[in-house]
Amino acid sequence: MTPRQLAIIGPTASGKSDLAIKVAQKLNAYILSIDSLSIYKEIDIVSAKPSKEELAQIKHFGINELFVNEYFSVDIFIDLYKKVYATCKEEGKNLVIVGGTSFYLKSLLEGLSPLPPISSEHRLHVKHKLQNLQECHDFLTKIDAEHMQKITPHDKYRIEKALLIYEASQLPPSQWFKQNPPKPVITDLQIYNIDVEREVLRERIQKRTQKMYEQGLIDEVCFLEQKYTRAPHAIGAIGIVEVLDYLDGKIEKEEMLSLISTHTAQLAKRQQTFNRTQFADVTSAKLEDLEELILS
Repeated sequence: MTPRQLAIIGPTASGKSDLAIKVAQKLNAYILSIDSLSIYKEIDIVSAKPSKEELAQIKHFGINELFVNEYFSVDIFIDLYKKVYATCKEEGKNLVIVGGTSFYLKSLLEGLSPLPPISSEHRLHVKHKLQNLQECHDFLTKIDAEHMQKITPHDKYRIEKALLIYEASQLPPSQWFKQNPPKPVITDLQIYNIDVEREVLRERIQKRTQKMYEQGLIDEVCFLEQKYTRAPHAIGAIGIVEVLDYLDGKIEKEEMLSLISTHTAQLAKRQQTFNRTQFADVTSAKLEDLEELILS
């Protein structure tokens, strides 16, 4: 069986998760989440992750896959997708991809450049060099300023990847990527976008922010900070940074909630722009009409 694959995209708080569960139940499908926070265990309230009851209704992937201090990137997501697709094929299931981080969906459609063959000797050599991260960053910047523009001296994962490419190919990473362009990972994908008015969305975001607070938002952030410190990338997410400012005494509770709503609405606007401009063939409709369109 070749699984049917479809994606449901839309801004945060637009009702994607509920729709995905309804559709997956009717299409005999599994769900793959594309959400940059739901991927982490223990970030439950801030990510507005589906409840345990909802997760039990349909098998979900891409949720609770990593601990907060573990690295996550688009190539890790693509590997996850390939495993999920293979599982669907083996078990005779279709696949519903859903979430707000549409960049991951775009990466599936466009693909990533393949890496050169990397030997254990290359890995050992690079591991030794990585003991001085700044030196590695300086070296890579010298040989490939173009590639290193967006890589900070503290980004060990991407510095290691760039070094491995150079060690294995003897080419600067940007040159390697030009000679080895990406190939699409997925080609047969129907994309459905939830079209929602800004005022309606803003109201839903405010209600969800209040609900997050009532569910124990502050306790969750306190736990995350105590267990992981403020160092992990995920701790810089909307809903966490505002609570940390509140805990630091920089803002009052009402301002904290207001800022979470405002920043989430700004994120939703960016998501809508991305979804409108980055995908060529998309079916857009109101939430209440999309289920029928998908199943017809």
